Amino acid sequence: MSGSFFQSRWVSAPANVSEASDGLLPKGFRAAGGACGVKADGAMDLGLIVSDAPATTSAARFSRSGTQSAPVLYSLREAKLWQLRAVVVNSGNANAATGARGLDDAAAMAAAAAAAAGVDRHQVAVASTGVIGVPLPVERILDGLPRLGGELRPAGGDDFAQAIRTTDAFPKQVTLDVALSAGSVRLSVQAKGAGMISPKFATLLVFVQTDAVIEPEEADLLLSVCTKRSFERISVDGQLSTSDTIVLLASGASGVRIEPKTADERAFGEALDAAMRQIALLVVKDGEGARRVGRVVVKGGDQHVADRLAHAIGDSPLVKTALYGGDPNWGRIIQVVGAVLPGMAPLHVDISIEGIVVCVNGAYVAYDQRALAEAVSGDEVEYEVVLPGEGAEAERYFSDLGHEYVTINAEYTT
Repeated sequence: MSGSFFQSRWVSAPANVSEASDGLLPKGFRAAGGACGVKADGAMDLGLIVSDAPATTSAARFSRSGTQSAPVLYSLREAKLWQLRAVVVNSGNANAATGARGLDDAAAMAAAAAAAAGVDRHQVAVASTGVIGVPLPVERILDGLPRLGGELRPAGGDDFAQAIRTTDAFPKQVTLDVALSAGSVRLSVQAKGAGMISPKFATLLVFVQTDAVIEPEEADLLLSVCTKRSFERISVDGQLSTSDTIVLLASGASGVRIEPKTADERAFGEALDAAMRQIALLVVKDGEGARRVGRVVVKGGDQHVADRLAHAIGDSPLVKTALYGGDPNWGRIIQVVGAVLPGMAPLHVDISIEGIVVCVNGAYVAYDQRALAEAVSGDEVEYEVVLPGEGAEAERYFSDLGHEYVTINAEYTT
């Protein structure tokens, strides 16, 4: 595997995958990004991506928040989520908690994007990210979309990825070539996300394109499985966004068909899974001032308990601040275990950090403290918690929590 995308030891590049270097999106796709004035500093804030193939299939996932943004509500109600061909995105304003005006603005964005991309307005998903509770300056977007439509090109993925950023320190994207028995297909992913990240999933905009031929039901299944293994397993601050959107578009322009229950389906699914998991880890790594990424694996007990505990450890501010400081304080972890599982004392729980056993049957055991301190000083730190019983296993990835996070969010609108 050439290239530098697969950076984490927790995600392996499949053998049939190579990182593309030509800057081109999958066949049939064009994209563009630019500035239209939503962001006061003049930075890029408007993106458009379109499939030129009429037979494009799609799948999508959205925020589970009870206060979904206007673009999420519009897309759920008006867009044909299995026949999408375009996505329009603005950053700098979430168009959330904006009432009837927000819904009208989202509809206007869809109509303008459809005209710019040459598709039906019901084939356009809308996404917005940024400040909540401020009316969207939609006129600037409507003025910018015709110009952006004229800039659509197969090499426009980089500009699109830049335009969807908010507090992101860096763009998150990749294009992979996937070798299958029926031929080669291309897979691209662009995402934004750095804060307001919770395993439900959160302030995430993720856009996936492929030129494989995939039926809508299969696209939906693949997106569902891969989302559960990636963006539903990460936490920066445990906060659920109003605006989460994940869209997969399959143009079919390669002519290579992904047949259900075949080796090619498995191979393509593994490539998609690896790409989405690494992108998810980049979101955690970007975690608004984060120094380190943690991974917690909970084994034993029943699945519901394992999931709850992994979630709680990844969201704990005490665990996260210890991670930030490189502090091997495993007492923070056992405290969370006890809080999640009250009334079960004495609880026979085992804890390891970076493979060093620090707790057995709920009690301290002798370990090399210098080795542990060194182990938690790296960029990635792994924790394992083992509960009584067998069978269940849960995984979460989480960022640390430090001074920069407080600064960014204390001054977000000022």
